[in-house]
Amino acid sequence: MIEIRIHGRGGQGGVTLAKILAASEHCEGNSVQAFGVYAAERSGAPVQAYLRIDDEPIHNPNQIYEPDHLIVLDPTLISPAILSGLKPGGWILLNCEKSPEYYAAQERVATFRIATIDATSIAVKNGLGSKTVPIVNTALAGAAAQLLGMNLESVIEAFDDFGFHGGNIKAAREAWDAVRVQQQAPRPGERHQQVMPHERGPGILDGNTGAAPALRTGQWANQQPVWQNATPPCNFICPAGNDVQGFLAALTEEDVNSALEILLQTSPLPSVCGRVCPGFCMTQCNRSELEGPVNVRALERYAGDHGETQISVTGQRLEKVAVVGAGPAGLSGAYHLARLGYGVTIFEAGSELGGLMRTGIPSYRLPREALDRDIGRIMALGVQAILDTRIDHHRLEQLTHEFDAVLAATGLQKLTSVDLGVDLGSGKGQVMQGIEFLDHARQGSINVEGEEVIVIGGGNTAIDAARSAFRLGASDVRIIYRRTRDEMPAIPEEVDDAIDEGIRIDFLCSPIRMRRDDGKRLLSCQRMELGEPDNSGRRRPIAIPGEEFEIPCGRVILAIGQAADFSLLPHDAVLSKTQPIETDGEAPVYPAGDLLTNEGTVTAAIGCGRDMALMLHERFSGEKLYTDPPAAETVVRADRIRLQHFDRHHRHDENVLPFADRKSSFDEVRQGLEDVVEAKRCLSCGVCNTCDRCVTYCPDGVLKRVGREIVFDYDYCKGCGVCMSECSRAVIYMKAG
Repeated sequence: MIEIRIHGRGGQGGVTLAKILAASEHCEGNSVQAFGVYAAERSGAPVQAYLRIDDEPIHNPNQIYEPDHLIVLDPTLISPAILSGLKPGGWILLNCEKSPEYYAAQERVATFRIATIDATSIAVKNGLGSKTVPIVNTALAGAAAQLLGMNLESVIEAFDDFGFHGGNIKAAREAWDAVRVQQQAPRPGERHQQVMPHERGPGILDGNTGAAPALRTGQWANQQPVWQNATPPCNFICPAGNDVQGFLAALTEEDVNSALEILLQTSPLPSVCGRVCPGFCMTQCNRSELEGPVNVRALERYAGDHGETQISVTGQRLEKVAVVGAGPAGLSGAYHLARLGYGVTIFEAGSELGGLMRTGIPSYRLPREALDRDIGRIMALGVQAILDTRIDHHRLEQLTHEFDAVLAATGLQKLTSVDLGVDLGSGKGQVMQGIEFLDHARQGSINVEGEEVIVIGGGNTAIDAARSAFRLGASDVRIIYRRTRDEMPAIPEEVDDAIDEGIRIDFLCSPIRMRRDDGKRLLSCQRMELGEPDNSGRRRPIAIPGEEFEIPCGRVILAIGQAADFSLLPHDAVLSKTQPIETDGEAPVYPAGDLLTNEGTVTAAIGCGRDMALMLHERFSGEKLYTDPPAAETVVRADRIRLQHFDRHHRHDENVLPFADRKSSFDEVRQGLEDVVEAKRCLSCGVCNTCDRCVTYCPDGVLKRVGREIVFDYDYCKGCGVCMSECSRAVIYMKAG
């Protein structure tokens, strides 16, 4: 992309110049963008115009702060503000009588290339404007075309769009031939920093001065605008504590490595969460008010799968920490402690790291290589793992003497059952737990080919078990759930996929008993209706008298919930999110993840594991790294967003494995996004993304972007509030002056 900034005064045609050059390049098949910025005054007042040219579609709506080239219609405007951001080696095309060498010898412009054209004389000669206010834009269009390698005939053809003929064409051709360019190479140098537009002082060239000081109208104001980022709803709701807006902003710039680095500040498992997270952020996305939420989950997966970054250890501590459990909470806690310099040892009952992420989530949803990649980043920090070691109450007590602290993250180990009149596991596995079934399916040690399988439950485990049975060759797979689709805790997209794969779901249906009839197994079920909400906030299912029916079944899989096993903790332990469990040993025990919260998602476990690790760190170091969640009132909801400022764009979804290829295959169904274009749909709610509407629409020109921030010149700001009303993302608010 080529970015050109044009500086002139009102009446000289600077904005039209940008549009002429844009129209010319559009004729050449390029994507273009041209617009101007005016202050309240017009004739004679400084005016800026912007021109972008690219062979790809242009999405950036901002003013140009780091131009490749400058075109200056009036050399008296040259000042530090004019040169700010210009890239070293860029052209400065000046409308003046002097030669380029005259300016090139001056220190402050020695790193740029100078070209000059006496466009004023050419304009007067061809009768363009008047002798006092000559219109120099068409002459400069010809000079710029010569300088930047544009097609002069396309430039002249573009004149027709503006009704320019005769003298304008002659001026352009004359300037094409007459433009003078600096012969010697510019000196290497660094980019000039941006400065405030109201800075006054000596000009850079010829000792010119900037505009005269304006009337200090700031004393008229009874209120002042304030620029302050707020809280995006996606950031607020994310249980893992991710900076969702931040990593999406990096992807908007196609900086996948920076996006991954942002995610790894809070979560070590982006490839995992990018596949199995329920998408809390997506349910809160303000883009839903337009055409649908941003596909954040798929974008997190893209960053996790394609990004590369080096994870560093920030310190070195003498304390050693034992982590019990290698599920998402334990791995998250181990990761953050290792980054802080602690010696970390994980004790895991299974033969591999990952907990239920490995044994309870099928590979068609979470491939082993994605899980191993995320875990590999953690272990690369020097974390040690002791596998096939189950920690009970007695062994936990020993660990409190062997380590300086213990992080207990054993998850939900107790499985909820239902009395169907048979012993669980009897009858050659005719009734079994969903977690057990999924682990057998993972190992290839179970056969349900040709069976009629019924799965009881409505969570992700139930959906996973049903879809796994389908892949293992079951003749019929059916889910029964005692509430409706709206109350199902499973990820909606996974439910949709199950239905698309031919799995039937009986809602408002509860199992009663299993019996045999003439050698066939039958599951008796009860029809339900919903009553008042229970403690979960969902409406309680109530049996409808006399509404019973039977379903043939070869196998019943129970997936109706799990609970924490507190038997390893001290008998008088009080679980708290703010205080560890003090023990008879020397080391405190910090419960984490589902053992503490029972929230039941990988994402929530990751966030809790990190928080408890940071609290542990504060105990030993005094350094408070844990931060309380932002207040709800700081969250920018859709009613504060200027939705009318945004175009509608269709959502980009992942490619999926065709249905015909899913039978008998555990290949990953959702195969990811092809690129990161979807990130551009993010509204950046409550966070300035440098759209510059406030700067553009300020009637007095008292706003300036400096880096990523907006700076107000309160000496001149009258407090009119236009910047606030034009702010698309609720970043600017007014306070009493």
